[in-house]
Amino acid sequence: MTQHPIIPGYHPDPSICRVGEDYYLAHSSFEYSPGVPLFHSRDLISWTQLGNILDRPEHLDVRTGVAGASGGIYAPTLRHHDGRFWMITTNIHEVAHGHILVHADAPTGPWSEPVRVAGLIGIDPDIAWDDEGTCFVTWSDVMRGGISQAVIDPLTGQVLSEPRSLWAGTGGAHAEGPHLIRRGEWWYLLVAEGGTGPGHMVTIARSPDIDGPFEPAPSNPILTHRSTSAAVQSTGHSDLVELADGSWALVFLATRPRGTFPRWHTNGRETFLAGVDWVDGWPVIDEARYDVPPATSAFVDEFDGEALHPRWISPGVSPSSFAHPGADGLRLARGRDPLTTSAERLLAVRAEDELWSARVRATGDVALSVRIDDAHQVLVERIDAEVRVRVVIGPLSDVVARAAAPADAVLEIRATEFEAERGARRGPDLLRAGYASAEGFVELASIDGRYLSTEVAGGFTGRVIGVEALGEGVVVRRFAYEGGLPA
Repeated sequence: MTQHPIIPGYHPDPSICRVGEDYYLAHSSFEYSPGVPLFHSRDLISWTQLGNILDRPEHLDVRTGVAGASGGIYAPTLRHHDGRFWMITTNIHEVAHGHILVHADAPTGPWSEPVRVAGLIGIDPDIAWDDEGTCFVTWSDVMRGGISQAVIDPLTGQVLSEPRSLWAGTGGAHAEGPHLIRRGEWWYLLVAEGGTGPGHMVTIARSPDIDGPFEPAPSNPILTHRSTSAAVQSTGHSDLVELADGSWALVFLATRPRGTFPRWHTNGRETFLAGVDWVDGWPVIDEARYDVPPATSAFVDEFDGEALHPRWISPGVSPSSFAHPGADGLRLARGRDPLTTSAERLLAVRAEDELWSARVRATGDVALSVRIDDAHQVLVERIDAEVRVRVVIGPLSDVVARAAAPADAVLEIRATEFEAERGARRGPDLLRAGYASAEGFVELASIDGRYLSTEVAGGFTGRVIGVEALGEGVVVRRFAYEGGLPA
């Protein structure tokens, strides 16, 4: 059964396409900029981030603060048709203005100016073409309920037909995440149901015509871990791809909850892989087909290039507006005031491991943080010659520890195993915050990781680890992330 994600960390709602021997994956990005991370692979196991599709700030309405959390960009669909890559998605802040549709001749871009597909109110749009070249958008319809469809002009976004209802699913909550897949004489409509939580599942229906009517599979749901003790839970929101050798695979989102009841997941919804067999014209999911090892996630960034690596993101604002790499390191414009907790110019990366450590070496007044949102975070703040640990849980914000330290102290946060007596209540992990000294890690505070979990914070994202300038003249010389614990 599935154990390890192919794209770890908060990378939900995967959409996949193949061009020859190359595979491409796109994901939701919500309030973070740049939007829609894009990955490439040749074997479906090892993936490299190529960039972000919505990488121009003027094309991305994302917002700071708790009110902006889990807003922004919802589930995309990525397809290749007639020599072009296409991506369609929804910005929930602009849902009334229509879905966002862009295209490019190469996956690395440049991506076109976005057009709006107006009037099709909902989320999770899919794009597909029939044999005559007619383009169909299929989406989760918040007005009619269930899955709906309309014909569009993909270059202008103009809607060319009246919307029609396709399928309401099998009765599970929130029929969403539709994808239309052609195989032989059949069109398959892949859908997520049950809500993106413990009841999540993948269902499917088919029709000889792209516009239905659709007949549900007799074995629905074709994938779910609901009511099981599997380590991986909330399996759903999937996409199918035909491999170069004619076999098939499924990518889907899932979580890795930990701790005692009711268990907590911290890194958001991640992307997993399964094999597919076709039996009597229906897909049968084989979760054991691929041996996916733990991803190699460690990296060190000294910010000495001309541009940031595409892994770097920021809530509610483009990193390019305040983070400037160069030969001397990364210059950060001043962010929040030290007395406030709402990030203004936070440069962050997704946490990708269950256990990890992160260190930042910088000059000036600076903070290193791990967070779900502004209301759920742990921060190590260095101001002058003092290092302090701040914990924010909902409306509560308190400095729980402080110590004198060198003005150049390396700030560090570790996510470690939650050690407790057998039978005792146990969170998903412990977040240990402090700084590095010549003698090793100096821990100032330890916090139960469940307070930085989706089950507590809510929303659709996961933990990110970030750095923010608390004063003028901050230069980051080195950021190091390591899965597991440092030696």
